[in-house]
Amino acid sequence: MAVRRSAKTVWQGDLMSGSGEVSTQSGAVDGATVKWSSRAEVADGNTSPEEMIAAAHSTCISMALAGALAKAGTPPQLLETDATATFDKTGEGFRMTTMRISIRGTVEGIDDATFRDAAEDAKENCPVSQALKGNVEVSLDASLTRGS
Repeated sequence: MAVRRSAKTVWQGDLMSGSGEVSTQSGAVDGATVKWSSRAEVADGNTSPEEMIAAAHSTCISMALAGALAKAGTPPQLLETDATATFDKTGEGFRMTTMRISIRGTVEGIDDATFRDAAEDAKENCPVSQALKGNVEVSLDASLTRGS
């Protein structure tokens, strides 16, 4: 069964001096301000499309990894996933160029290499990674903080 999720942005003004507000269907994001200066310079308490993609990516990989570890009989006690998207000028325009993922996990019963392999699989196969594939360079740094 297909699930649909939506977001809405209301923008006023031109790109450089205007601003918008973005909200999600769930209400988890409600009226978050977006501005060009906050996107391309200093966040200044506002969000950006790249920040929201980073949030989606860190969540997606965490969920995929938690599911895979549980399926293997070693569910995680804790996963901490950071995602950093880079927005940069390339040629005549701008684009998201890289996504750096860092995962630290507390998982009993596996070694660091097994954890890294599972994290790499999650990075390659979660739906957000699939959406970015071929467009954004994604790197991963994964290690256990504790485990056996």
